[in-house]
Amino acid sequence: MTALRLPFILMLAGVLGLAGCSVHQPVSLYQLDSGSPAQPAQSAGMAVLLGPVTVADYLQRETLLQRQPDGSLQASVDGRWAGSLSSDIDQLLLRQVAGHLDSQRVVLAPATLGFTPDVQVLLTITRLDSGESQPAVLDAQWRLIDRRGQVRDNRIIHLQEQHAGGTAAQVQAQGVLLQRLAEQLSTALKPLANQPPIAEAPRKPAAKPVAPAAEPEKQPKIPMASPIRTDMEVFRF
Repeated sequence: MTALRLPFILMLAGVLGLAGCSVHQPVSLYQLDSGSPAQPAQSAGMAVLLGPVTVADYLQRETLLQRQPDGSLQASVDGRWAGSLSSDIDQLLLRQVAGHLDSQRVVLAPATLGFTPDVQVLLTITRLDSGESQPAVLDAQWRLIDRRGQVRDNRIIHLQEQHAGGTAAQVQAQGVLLQRLAEQLSTALKPLANQPPIAEAPRKPAAKPVAPAAEPEKQPKIPMASPIRTDMEVFRF
């Protein structure tokens, strides 16, 4: 009996070992590639407030999603984001825009106290995904607001990038899409760099105190005539 049990125990151990390997498959962590943006040199360049940058709810997770041919999304089994995807997008756009504008004065919202931007970028990313057989797709919209609070540009963007099919290639393609978005955004920002200063409203002169109305001159009173009495009597016939 003991001799018969030994092969069974060895087979069971092998099955459990294979099951353990399948459960503990290594998962790769990915970050967006920000490319090689130029290092901005101008400390007094264009002042840009980048954000708020709003990212679609379905992207705010660690799971790396895969677009299926039918349009559905499935969680990747061999990869996930190394951290916050929203933060990666913010940093990629910041470095790219600062490099294209050659300005050290590109900051993420919220702005620090005392920072007065030449223009503010309100950016919404509604789609950023790909699949093994689906291209990487980026849908976004921006609004550019100048220092007077006026909307100077409003644009809807749709970009696509092909890839080799693997997870790493898909993440790289998504990074390329964000780099292209930053390039187009920088092109739209450059004409707003030379805005005329806001003229101060002219101050109204202080109102002069109103002098009290002069009283009308008093006319000299004419004494009323009073009858003069005499001792003479007047007789009438």
